[in-house]
Amino acid sequence: MALLVSLTGENQAMAWILFLLLSALCLQADNSAGSNRVNTFGVNQPAHLSGVQGSSIEIPFSFYFSGELTKDPQMRILWRWKHFHGEFIYNSSSGFIHEHFKDRLILNWTQPQTSGVLRILNLKEEDQTVYFCRVRLKTIKYMETVQSIDGTQITVTGAVGTTMQSPSMVTSAITTSGLEDTKGQRNPSLVNLGAITGVVVATAVLITPVYVMLIFLWWKKRIWNYRLTDLYLCLESTDEPAD
Repeated sequence: MALLVSLTGENQAMAWILFLLLSALCLQADNSAGSNRVNTFGVNQPAHLSGVQGSSIEIPFSFYFSGELTKDPQMRILWRWKHFHGEFIYNSSSGFIHEHFKDRLILNWTQPQTSGVLRILNLKEEDQTVYFCRVRLKTIKYMETVQSIDGTQITVTGAVGTTMQSPSMVTSAITTSGLEDTKGQRNPSLVNLGAITGVVVATAVLITPVYVMLIFLWWKKRIWNYRLTDLYLCLESTDEPAD
């Protein structure tokens, strides 16, 4: 400050500008450090997971925090679904489980672990939504609460083979259609089968001679190629210079 007083004119003005700029930079640095201290508590979850209907799925989670925990941190894991402010479906401290997930939720986590897994059993089509993990714990300074912002989107696909008929059902249907007959009339399926068989036989009769002819021509061509090759080699040998 004494340096600023001793300066005069333009030099003093420039010094004041530099002083103000340095003050602003220091204030911004302090604010950034403060914001970093505030954001040292959070929850990590995968953005998307998919499972098959009737099977189970696991949602892994982890959390981090700053500060020192109390002797009894009173850690609590809660889960919501559908949206950020949706209904709670699980509470680790009370053992609460939403009626929709009765006997279908298992939390693999124990205090003071900072990671765990929520398992959903017997997936249903209605389970396809977003799930949010919420964590509460007590530090020496205060009780902290944080929740995942984006959550985990669960996609439930249909069970394999649910829309396909079994081979036994298909075979039974074909056999039944072949045996059905109404009042002495010929079954259309048998007529179609006979027509298809006739077309196949006729095609085979027409195509077989053609293939035989092509094979014969190919064989003759190879014989001529061999003979021409021998003749060419003989001519080459006669053209070689004498020793």
